Amino acid sequence: MKIGIISDTHDNLPQIKKAVAIFNREKVELVLHAGDFVSPFTALEFKNLNGPLYGVFGNNDGDKLYLQVKFKGIGEICPVPYEANIDHRNIIMLHKEKLINNLAESQKYEVIIYGHTHRTDLRKIGKTLIVNPGECGGWLTGKSTIALLDLTNLEAEIIDLADKMQ
Repeated sequence: MKIGIISDTHDNLPQIKKAVAIFNREKVELVLHAGDFVSPFTALEFKNLNGPLYGVFGNNDGDKLYLQVKFKGIGEICPVPYEANIDHRNIIMLHKEKLINNLAESQKYEVIIYGHTHRTDLRKIGKTLIVNPGECGGWLTGKSTIALLDLTNLEAEIIDLADKMQ
């Protein structure tokens, strides 16, 4: 199963549109968003996904109730953490990085996803794959990135949206 991972979109609709196009082209079955959508109008682009989206709230998400309303039919945005067993893999998703190493050292999860830092992070601790896709919005670093995760072989790659123009 292939999953798309995105974070820190920060209202950047053109970059969200590019990410959605890549996710659809890559035929991801699910998109996980590690927080900081910011405004409910981001649903305008996410509604074009060919599969569901599950996300967590970030520290910059404003109207959380209206975000949940606007994403009905697209997927679900929930408080952190988001825990799921997807394709026989235990996955946890948070926004902030504070607990990442402790969670990885517990070896309870095959995949840990987080955002917030606006920096990519792709590494393994034991059997646990840690993925931070960086910032899709590109406002802080000038670089807009997402990630693709293959759950079958537990391999992920960071995609620079500038390199993958539609």
